[in-house]
Amino acid sequence: MSERLYMYPVWLRIWHAINAIMIIILILTGVSMQYSNPDRPFIRFDLAVTWHNVAGVILTICYFIFVIGNITTGNGKFYRIKLKKLINRLTKQAIYYTIGVYKGDKPPYPVNKKRKFNPLQQFAYVFILYLFMPILFITGWALLFPETIWLNFFGFSGILLTALLHSAGGFIVSIFLFVHLYFCTFGKTATSNFRSMVNGYHEGH
Repeated sequence: MSERLYMYPVWLRIWHAINAIMIIILILTGVSMQYSNPDRPFIRFDLAVTWHNVAGVILTICYFIFVIGNITTGNGKFYRIKLKKLINRLTKQAIYYTIGVYKGDKPPYPVNKKRKFNPLQQFAYVFILYLFMPILFITGWALLFPETIWLNFFGFSGILLTALLHSAGGFIVSIFLFVHLYFCTFGKTATSNFRSMVNGYHEGH
């Protein structure tokens, strides 16, 4: 019988749900504003702008709650990357994801009370949550208040560079979301990891 570990407290599950909804809204409205035909928009432009801004504000607030929660509850320890033999651990996990999982092998770094994420998950989460999300917030708020942006940055338009950086960050976060959803199916069953974010319990292999 597999072990069930309580790994996702209520505050983290609520944050995760709101975070996911806001990111989906930001992706849909961002794509609509960027690529829709003005005559036949996916989402009416004025509504897309409003929803995008509101979702961005909510996501920013949620991010600070997440950071504070990590500091005050100890959840932050799961995001501390150990550099010793990091490449070896990343390689081992990558081999599992590309070969082992399809052969029915057991995961090399199963979840336990001291380890919530495997090395690739941990690396990806730290990269997204502590690098690209702040970039999105900074550039997003700057575009919301364009008077704060340098008009000229080494001969280039500051607003254009900010917009490009914001779009690039949004694209990377979008790719992460789809990859994240796919790898979530690599649990004990295809849906067990999704249930974990509802009931808080991780189901081991």
